Amino acid sequence: MAASVASAGLIRNVNNNLAIFYPKILFHQVHRRCIIRRICASRPKSHSRLKSKSAPKELTGVVGLEIHAQIHSNSKLFSGSQVGFSAPPNSLVSFFDASLPGTLPVLNRRCVEAAVMTALALSCTINKISLFDRKHYFYADLPAGYQITQQRQPIAVDGTLTYSHMGGTKRSQVLTKTVRIKQIQLEQDSGKSLHDDHRSQTLIDLNRAGVGLMELVMEPEMSCGEEAAAAVRELQLILQTLGTCQGNMSEGQLRVDANVSVHRPGEPMGIRTEVKNINSARFLARAIDYEIQRQKGVLESGGTVQNETRAYDSKSGETVPMRDKEDLQDYRFMPEPNLPPLIVYEDNTLLPAGVLACQAVVVEGVREGLPELPSIKRDRLVHTHGILPEHSFTLVGEDGLMDYFEAVVKKTKKQPRKVIGWVINELLGHLRQQDLSVIQSPISPSALAELLEFHETGHISSSAAKQVFQEMWKSPGKTAHQIIQEQDLQMVSNTTKLHDICQRVVDSHPEEVQAIKNGNKKVLNKLIGLVQKETKGRADPVSMRAILEEKTSS
Repeated sequence: MAASVASAGLIRNVNNNLAIFYPKILFHQVHRRCIIRRICASRPKSHSRLKSKSAPKELTGVVGLEIHAQIHSNSKLFSGSQVGFSAPPNSLVSFFDASLPGTLPVLNRRCVEAAVMTALALSCTINKISLFDRKHYFYADLPAGYQITQQRQPIAVDGTLTYSHMGGTKRSQVLTKTVRIKQIQLEQDSGKSLHDDHRSQTLIDLNRAGVGLMELVMEPEMSCGEEAAAAVRELQLILQTLGTCQGNMSEGQLRVDANVSVHRPGEPMGIRTEVKNINSARFLARAIDYEIQRQKGVLESGGTVQNETRAYDSKSGETVPMRDKEDLQDYRFMPEPNLPPLIVYEDNTLLPAGVLACQAVVVEGVREGLPELPSIKRDRLVHTHGILPEHSFTLVGEDGLMDYFEAVVKKTKKQPRKVIGWVINELLGHLRQQDLSVIQSPISPSALAELLEFHETGHISSSAAKQVFQEMWKSPGKTAHQIIQEQDLQMVSNTTKLHDICQRVVDSHPEEVQAIKNGNKKVLNKLIGLVQKETKGRADPVSMRAILEEKTSS
């Protein structure tokens, strides 16, 4: 049962005695040191000596992430209220979401399954028994004054995420790295504060309150914003492939908190700051890189980095202070008294008597339903089709593009390494220009395959093929064959006709012909271009060059 709820809230000592009581000893010691220094000065300096006088190591960034992924579920984590983006304010709020007295939480089985599936995909250890806790803090958009989460024993721990990004001197090399995942925990989301600056008030929308979240905590093992953004993009792909989170960052379905510090390698970690609620991978990279440089500047000027929570201002490209960082004791964690331990079972044989498989979360059943993960897809594309690794990232990263590519490859004899150029440069380029998804493409895989087959068999030239593609994009109902016939774009296969055209070009350019005969073979390219112009790009390049070489050599 839904209730309409709205509320507002504002939220060196030198001991000279040695010189007095032992002057002779001191004299001999000083004299001995001088002799040693002269001997050492005459010797070559060792590497260790040079190393000890070298400049201190540069400060480097250390980045850890806490990612809140909204679970793709029809209802909330502990209530039956629906989950929906952009619904009217406070229209998806149950009595429990509003924290009315006497209401109790009921755990959503779908959310548990989603967390287990995500944990399996990230090679986590799943705790067969996990516990819920109350995390206390007082914000206007948290009506109960606490959040139900998993602090003592989360549902999964000790996982890994392998991600890749472009690097190297020319940024053309795919670098692969792994970051450890400390834990995955289930928790409920808070509501949303709507700030009205014009009226100087803040209104509360509780539609999001109680929505199921998976918090994924990554160890501080990244060094810059680019690495962090690449890790988030890979996680986003995994979640979308699993169907456990839609991962739309613009709608808040994936929100990132970045813990950033700087230190010198080999020294203890520096004081960290937390940049909260970043909802874009691009902004995440910029926020982290800015924060690293800011902290370096503070330390190099003799200051101290404050342990605080900051926000990222995308307009200025800077992070700004929000509040002091809370410590664990500030949250006053306590066991959630209204929820029993969460138990998951390895297989059906371990189910207690009277408990049906549909009533419990069984790990083995979830594992059997795991789809092909993005990393496996990319490896398969590279090994099966011989494409470049960077192309596999593009195919897998764009929703539906990999399926489109493989459908084209099945219907044409053209090598996949040639097909990839058409799919990425032509098709994807046009899609992005018009902000269309792959499924909205006016050119189907079979239609593109037909066009590529005409090109592969020599019926049309490369320039003509691109011309046909443009026409197919504008007129989705027309086939490649129809456009070729209507615009007379097929290759000139009549040898006599091609000889006549080449002869006319040779006769009308005697200076160029003489230059070729004098040994300047580059001029031949000019004649080739003239023939292609007269044939509208339909002359066979091999035959045309052979004919021109014959006519200019005699």
